[in-house]
Amino acid sequence: MAGESGCQVPESQTKGKLNLDRLKEIVKKYIDKLSAFTVQKSSYSSKTNPKLPNDDICEARQFLVQHHYESALFWADKIVSLSGGAVEDIYWYAQTLYHTGQYHRAATLLCSRKLDRHYAACRFLAAKCHFECKEWQEALNILDMAEVSLTKPSFLQSSINQLSMDADDSLPIRGIESSISLLRGRIYEAMDNRGLAADCFRRALQQDVYCFEAFDLLVSHHMMSAQEEQDLLKTLPLVAQCPEDEMELVRFLYQNRLKKYDKPGTHSIPQSLSPLLENVDVVVNLAERRYYNCEFQKCHKITSGVLSKDPYNSRCLPLHVAVLVELKKPNALFYLGHKLVDFYPNKPVSWFAVGCYYLLTKNFEPARRYLSKATTLEKTFGPAWLAYGHSFAADNEHDQAMAAYFTASQIMKGCHLPVLYIGLEYGLTSNAKLAERFFTLAQSIAPDDPFVLHEMGVIAFQNHEWVEAERYFKEALSRIQSVGYQHMPEKWEALLNNLGHVSRKLKKYEEALEYHRQAELLCPQNPSTYSAIAYIHALTGNNSLAVDFFHKALGLRRDDAFSTTMLGHVIEALMSEVPPIVGDDDSDSLNTSASVVLPPFRPLSFSQADTDDSSLAAHPGDNSSMMAIEEVEMDG
Repeated sequence: MAGESGCQVPESQTKGKLNLDRLKEIVKKYIDKLSAFTVQKSSYSSKTNPKLPNDDICEARQFLVQHHYESALFWADKIVSLSGGAVEDIYWYAQTLYHTGQYHRAATLLCSRKLDRHYAACRFLAAKCHFECKEWQEALNILDMAEVSLTKPSFLQSSINQLSMDADDSLPIRGIESSISLLRGRIYEAMDNRGLAADCFRRALQQDVYCFEAFDLLVSHHMMSAQEEQDLLKTLPLVAQCPEDEMELVRFLYQNRLKKYDKPGTHSIPQSLSPLLENVDVVVNLAERRYYNCEFQKCHKITSGVLSKDPYNSRCLPLHVAVLVELKKPNALFYLGHKLVDFYPNKPVSWFAVGCYYLLTKNFEPARRYLSKATTLEKTFGPAWLAYGHSFAADNEHDQAMAAYFTASQIMKGCHLPVLYIGLEYGLTSNAKLAERFFTLAQSIAPDDPFVLHEMGVIAFQNHEWVEAERYFKEALSRIQSVGYQHMPEKWEALLNNLGHVSRKLKKYEEALEYHRQAELLCPQNPSTYSAIAYIHALTGNNSLAVDFFHKALGLRRDDAFSTTMLGHVIEALMSEVPPIVGDDDSDSLNTSASVVLPPFRPLSFSQADTDDSSLAAHPGDNSSMMAIEEVEMDG
């Protein structure tokens, strides 16, 4: 896996550049905002009640850190009584109640003493308890209480400040404020107010650039377009909050997680961060880039390697499921889906995998049932929504497919794929104007996506705007070639064929033949390509070659009406070129193929790519842009 990104630098050259001890402290802080500090001998509780030993306090909190929650709950309750209800002891008691799933008890404990009104940590914990109970408005009401305490700050408040300060005192306080903004954003998102949720997540990042959860929610839930993500990254206060040796690390890791499906691209790692070459998260990002570049075999190789080391990696699984669908591996998908359902029945990715298996095997009814279950478990799981729409589109239920895609477009505001699929469905129902409107909307979100450019070219072709269609197709091809493929992926065969069609319309026959030959190299046994090549030969008077290619097309698709009709006309034209008797002097007076007028024929409707070849995304999840590519009609 490392070999695909670059060469490793010896560990001695890079390890000393980062303060790993500081990063470890940040990790511990996020595991529990207030469990990282050590109670000193002169703690507030011991001053309040000298009979209460400090060792008992430490022992009770040690149980909490070690996940012995019942033991921690027992002793925390006793400590509250012995200390006379000290604020920090009540807080720790509420923490143990939270960890044992007694959310209402914890919230009542804090609110009944009005601690949520005076202490940010208590307010955060009480709101989080209501959030876990899905009482969104109650949680929001608690966070909106901003009464300032007039009492002397307790040891709890000083502990928060102590925990939030950086080790070298060079950074501003990054305490509970970012956590409150993050929680507020999650509440707004649960209430379907994604605009306010995105604002809260941005605020959390501004308050603490290390708050990756806020960044991940913005990116993985598609709350911003690709350009907005880049703008956010530029405005992060890295200089103010990060030491100089960590700025490059934070910027790279965040940049590496931004959208990858808005345009083809490459993946590289700075030389100073080469130890991250084997990091699972970075490797999954590389696989995601391969997937959106349509390099499915390379993507599958990487994801298989990741899952061999980390079989249930939550970021890799949706991507691995999607690439199994693209490579049409139902057996592997069946095994993976059932294993995930056994181990993680409450995770949406498990039912997403099962639904994709049934979608791949064209069992649409169970596919919809399981994909619907995945969206029920997590409403913001984008890949399941897209796959749910594909399950209807593959069964030619266009209205139901568009309903699913419309829902996805509301959930994934910054993602262009749902509106692109809506445009495809309108195109399939012969509603070109609405299709063009949604393709234009998709282009405004992702102007460099070659799939969007391709579909815009298809619309222009259908409107007989040959020059405009050629411009869109060539622009899409240039985007693809910018990646620097050694071999162009098979997925782009339709684009090359469509370039051949529009070149034929513009009388550029040699150029059209060249595009069709390139398409033949990508997908050698496509009868549509052979028919297109044969038709160009017929138009240029090469009737013998035209007959050969029409025969090849009919050998692969016997019910091809266009090839059958054209073959008869071309054979008649060819017969007129050949004298009835070898050496007949009158043969020179026969009409040549150039003077043969071909009668009208039935237009050839090329077969569209099956909808079940559509991508299932992640952030997927990648969600991806590998939609069914509609080939244009090749008419006379």
